[in-house]
Amino acid sequence: MFENLSERLERSFKILKGEGKITEINVAETLKDVRRALLEADVNFKVAKQFTDEVKAKALGMNVINAIKPGELMVKIVHDELARLMGGETAQVNLSGNPTVILMSGLQGSGKTTFSGKLARKLKSEQGKRPLLVACDVYRPAAIDQLKVLADQIDVPVYTEDGNKNPVEIAENAIRYAKTNHLDLVIIDTAGRLAVDEQMMQEIAAIKKAVKPQETLFVVDSMTGQDAVNTAKEFNDRLDFDGVVLTKLDGDTRGGAALSIRTVVTKPIKFVGTGEKLDALDLFHPSRMADRILGMGDIVSLVEKAQNAYDEKQARELQRKIAKNQFNFNDFLQQIQQIQKMGNLKELASMIPGVGKAIKDIDIDDNAFKGIEAIIRSMTEQERQHPEIINGSRRKRIAKGSGTDIQEVNRLIKQFDDARKMMKAVSGIKNPMALMRGMKGMRR
Repeated sequence: MFENLSERLERSFKILKGEGKITEINVAETLKDVRRALLEADVNFKVAKQFTDEVKAKALGMNVINAIKPGELMVKIVHDELARLMGGETAQVNLSGNPTVILMSGLQGSGKTTFSGKLARKLKSEQGKRPLLVACDVYRPAAIDQLKVLADQIDVPVYTEDGNKNPVEIAENAIRYAKTNHLDLVIIDTAGRLAVDEQMMQEIAAIKKAVKPQETLFVVDSMTGQDAVNTAKEFNDRLDFDGVVLTKLDGDTRGGAALSIRTVVTKPIKFVGTGEKLDALDLFHPSRMADRILGMGDIVSLVEKAQNAYDEKQARELQRKIAKNQFNFNDFLQQIQQIQKMGNLKELASMIPGVGKAIKDIDIDDNAFKGIEAIIRSMTEQERQHPEIINGSRRKRIAKGSGTDIQEVNRLIKQFDDARKMMKAVSGIKNPMALMRGMKGMRR
């Protein structure tokens, strides 16, 4: 996501590297390269020009503090303008109403059905909502089946009406069903449609008029680039939707839709889909996205994901074990499972400042922990709880049982021992300087 744009912007800022001050000449040269980078990322031409004009005005209008290097100042200005371009503030979903009604719209294949399931899961787990998914795509039976499969995975009900081909009636009946069964969130999945299909556009407009949703969301595949922006504008002209959902932002996308769509339709991006799994859905934070585009990572989102994945009681128990040097392979396996719950490994690693660029060309398989898990599961319960008893013959047996070789088992046990020593040292050190000295020693 945004990797090519990040690289191009980094090269653009190098034009100012070594310059003593910002001048109209070096700013113009830098921003010419920035504009070219944005256009290559499929950003709307007018949006790219307006963006660079704003950055230029701010850069030349600032009294530059001597201690700030021109390149660093330009990065700060571009960061703030990128965040503003994408909406500035994080836009929350409107959850008023009883029940809250959320209507999906968009093209066929944009990911509406999958997003409906993801949103139901997110609001159920994080907001305590009781969702009802409504199948209003009466033209594609596979869409109804897909919604049922997703609903089964997240344990929420689906409302369908066999034989009824009127999506307006289905949506109205679903809301009555939700009220009767004390369900406080209704998510209506509609058929994909083209803006040029007058009959279908009238149909979704009729659904909106009948159910009066608190939120009408336009779901768009971010990989379609400028087509996504143009389609959003056409739908907004007809539906006046409340927000945009960008799906497949983890794919081979140049990011132009995310940077252009807010300016063109003047509606906020509310959610982004970052993977195929049902937990791969995030609120859209403009400032954090600007951080990531400029290679600064996104440590806040990483911490939030960790907080959602980790149980506070388990964390306290783990801290106690570490302090007493009782951390064992069962705990290690549990930590691996918690990390896997947080999402795609490469995506997580890229949130750490400076790491995204370093792993750009490295393929991190989500099954990277499978070998480690196999080795640990091949240990007896006593071996997991007391790693110090794992001698040579036990190691051979573990390697055979896990389908690995003895070198892999030795490497894992060595890494485990090193990690346990470091955690023990960190838990007992109150002096930060002593901690730094200890870490340098371990690195050697």
